Amino acid sequence: MANPEIKRNSMWGGILHIKQMGFAPKTVIDVGAALGTFQLYEGFPQARHVLIEPIAENEPYLAQICQTLANAEYLIAAATSQPGTATLQIAPELVHSSAAVDSVSKGASVKDERYMTRTIPAITLDQLCIERQLEPPYLVKIDVDGNEADVIAGATETLKQTEYAVVEVSLFGQIHTVIELMKSQGFVIYDILDLDCRPGDQALWQADMAFVKAAGQFRQNTAYMPPSNQERLSRNLRAYRD
Repeated sequence: MANPEIKRNSMWGGILHIKQMGFAPKTVIDVGAALGTFQLYEGFPQARHVLIEPIAENEPYLAQICQTLANAEYLIAAATSQPGTATLQIAPELVHSSAAVDSVSKGASVKDERYMTRTIPAITLDQLCIERQLEPPYLVKIDVDGNEADVIAGATETLKQTEYAVVEVSLFGQIHTVIELMKSQGFVIYDILDLDCRPGDQALWQADMAFVKAAGQFRQNTAYMPPSNQERLSRNLRAYRD
């Protein structure tokens, strides 16, 4: 039974929903883990968890998380479209930092003089799944402060065996690029979670958008409601017309 204290349009609500739908990923890949995405770890404790985080200062937190899970590991690297190295732009508060593959970012200026830069390893999710023999089906979460499209570009094979992907999108940034990229990989929008409005004018700023395979398990039922509820709906509509 659903917990009334957990909002359906929260990350927790989305995870509980797909669990109730019978989804049990073999591997959960948390791209941009930061200090941890605990809904994923607690929602699927039996899965193998791989946490990817570019900021080395967050390593102690990830190490502690991995000790609490039955099968988990982390790596300090950037998930990108190409393997090699990436230039990480580090914000003073260590949040909202981003990385770009060096072959793409050479000559690019730091977006804020307060930001530090650091060269870090870069991997693709396709490379990761092969090298670490990660077993599908996958659940993938991507939150990399604007570079989500770059991560998706390096995950074309991984996404073929992914049933559910959560990608942070910005309504003032890459939302349309992300939607088109996921569509090109056979995905459709399934859920919108954790809406975040900016404080100045309360405009919707960003959200976690969940994608599923267009022909996957979550899209088999196209009915608005179960047949068992249809008669009640008909009675309500008749009463409304009367």
